[in-house]
Amino acid sequence: MHAAAATGQRSDDESFSLTAIADEITERHPGYRVEIIGGHLLVSPLRDARHACVLTDLMCLFIAVGLHDGDTEVLQNAGLWLPTGAEDYAIPDLAIVDADIDDHLVENNAYDPVCFRLVLEVTSSNWKDDLKTKAVAYAQANVPVYVIVDRKHQRVHVLTDPSGEKYEHHRPYSPGETAPLPDSIGAKVTLDVGQILTAAQTKTG
Repeated sequence: MHAAAATGQRSDDESFSLTAIADEITERHPGYRVEIIGGHLLVSPLRDARHACVLTDLMCLFIAVGLHDGDTEVLQNAGLWLPTGAEDYAIPDLAIVDADIDDHLVENNAYDPVCFRLVLEVTSSNWKDDLKTKAVAYAQANVPVYVIVDRKHQRVHVLTDPSGEKYEHHRPYSPGETAPLPDSIGAKVTLDVGQILTAAQTKTG
């Protein structure tokens, strides 16, 4: 499921809050992820088991190299406030953040992007949002590193050096390659692309 709704006016000319609509959708459909990016609602469906599995594997990797101890924390589904609109926020699947993230709360459980060192998304049926919409949004928020586990095209993308509405460096990696991440995340990390994509594949009997 993917839904989009633009900001504007109700038919009775009363202004409405996208945040209120997002909260209502979340209440009615537990487990769905609702974000507001560029003044549009993005509704992501319940993720499958392989989506959850690859996130667990990546969390374990990041924790093993010390990224959840001391200066940084590894978090799932932490709200990231976006500077693109009064109500805009995203909820990356996984993030490496500064340990003082609690000091950077903006509103609606979303935090200032200044404390995010890396955000990571694992694609689902709405893969275009991760590859395009969120790439622009995270660049605009000046998030230093954006990683996409692209199950649709069997790639792992590493985007770095945000500038305006894009990342200056965007490198897709294929199975058989390793993807080094910038040391700026707080530790030396190299991703085994084949291993990650294998973990993300739906298993059949």
